[in-house]
Parts: sequence; C-alpha cells; structure tokens
Amino acid sequence: MTAKTAILSAAELASELAGSRPPVLLDVRWQLGGPDQRPAYEAGHLPGAVYVDLDRELAGPAGSGGRHPLPDPDAFGAVMRRAGVSADVPVVVYDGGQGWAAARAWWLLRWTGHTDVRVLDGGLARWTSAGGDVTADRVTPAEGDFKPSPGAVGLLDADGAAARAREGVLLDARAGERYRGEVEPIDPVGGHIPGAVSAPTTENVDPDGRFRPADVLRARFAALGAAEGTPVGVYCGSGVSGAHEVLALEVAGIPSDLYAGSWSEWTTDPARPVATGPHPE
Repeated sequence: MTAKTAILSAAELASELAGSRPPVLLDVRWQLGGPDQRPAYEAGHLPGAVYVDLDRELAGPAGSGGRHPLPDPDAFGAVMRRAGVSADVPVVVYDGGQGWAAARAWWLLRWTGHTDVRVLDGGLARWTSAGGDVTADRVTPAEGDFKPSPGAVGLLDADGAAARAREGVLLDARAGERYRGEVEPIDPVGGHIPGAVSAPTTENVDPDGRFRPADVLRARFAALGAAEGTPVGVYCGSGVSGAHEVLALEVAGIPSDLYAGSWSEWTTDPARPVATGPHPE
C-alpha cells in the first residue's frame, strides 16, 4: 500500500468515482451457507460495479486445503481481468456490509501483487444509507491487464501457523464459543490451534459495520499481544473472516500474515493438536 489507507468511506468513494481516475468496483456480496448473491447484485449495485463470486472465483475447490482454499493464481487473474482490473488502476471492493467477503478479495489482490486496492467501509449498506446511487444496469467492463504475482504479502501454512502461535501471536478471528470448543456448526472438531489467542472479528467494527478508529484497534490488538515488532498471524474458519482481521490490523498499522487454510484445513489432519477452553493452551 502507498499513502492511501486500506479502507475508504462512502463519501470518499463518491468523490473518487466523480474524479478523473475512478477506481474499478468489485461487488463481492456473500453469505456463509446462504443463497447465491448474484440476484441481489442484479437487483441493485453501485454504478459500474462487477460481481465476483467468492465461492467460485475467490476460492479453489474445497478439500484437504479447507473450505475456501486459495484459488489458482492464473484462474484468479483471469477473473480479475474479466472484471476490468488492471495493474495501474485503483480497485475498490465492497460487500453487503459485513466486510468479510470484501476483505477476502482485498487480501487476494494484495497477495497477488496489486498495490492499490481498498475496501468500502461499511459496504453497500453504508453506501445506500449515505445516499449513494444504485443501479440494475448490466455492466460489461473493458478487459483489464492484471497479472497475479503471488507472495506480495505474508501467507502461513499449518506449520507456519503453529510456529507463529509459539514464537509470536496467532489470532483466532472466529466467535469466542467456537474458539473455546463449546460449539462447532461447520467443521468436524471444535476448539483452537494451541497457543492461539481469541480475537473475534466482530469486535473490530462498530454496530453499523464500519471499522473502529485506528487507535482503538491498535489498543485492542496490543492488549491481545499483537504489538509493534511482534510477528502476528491470523486464522478463522476458512480464511474469509480472517482476511477481515488482517484488514483491521492493517487499519491499525500492524503487519500480519494470514493462515488461509485456517481451522477447516487444520482439522483435516487428526494428528494436529486441538486446544479447548478460554485459554490459548
């Protein structure tokens, strides 16, 4: 990233869209276990926005790599070019307001080398509440030229996540009850990676879904051990809400690495240890 922050407000986006170098807009509305969001996109989206499907285009096939493994970089690049993404044009990503899916697209673009990508803070919900226009017009963008170059930001595998929990701090972005192992509605085993610290993504945002101020986030993460100079890793259930935590850390000015396979990959190997309860170990 350059001098721009990782997020922007609805007012800032409106100003940029009216300017001489408007960003490419990606609509990545998504619901975990919910219905396909393309019909919602077709019913109304930001003018010029192109729909990108998280399950099919921002993830590979589910399997030993987890429920949302990283997509093949070449396939991801083709999706981005079809959406009009070019290397030298800013990109703004939004979703319905939760921010998880938008953060996933933001992280993937950053990981594959795009240097100017941001998330609309509060998503579509904030855009419309601020008086922003939506349209049902069909969007056919000009082909972009973006070519992925993976590795531009930190990525952890299972062994790397375990090491990060021992040697730095590993944040678990899931709900506290899943971290503690009290419930597990999706994956086969409840609990957390030994040494990981509970840090629910929901605590990064205000009630309206916008990120808390940078100083508030910085204090929150410092209290969890993620202070400046400490290697930080993040995981969640399948690498989606974890990307949102990485984004929150970015807002706070704290570098971090994502364990993209997350709990859904960790639990595919019964030899990997599992901790339960409110404490890291």
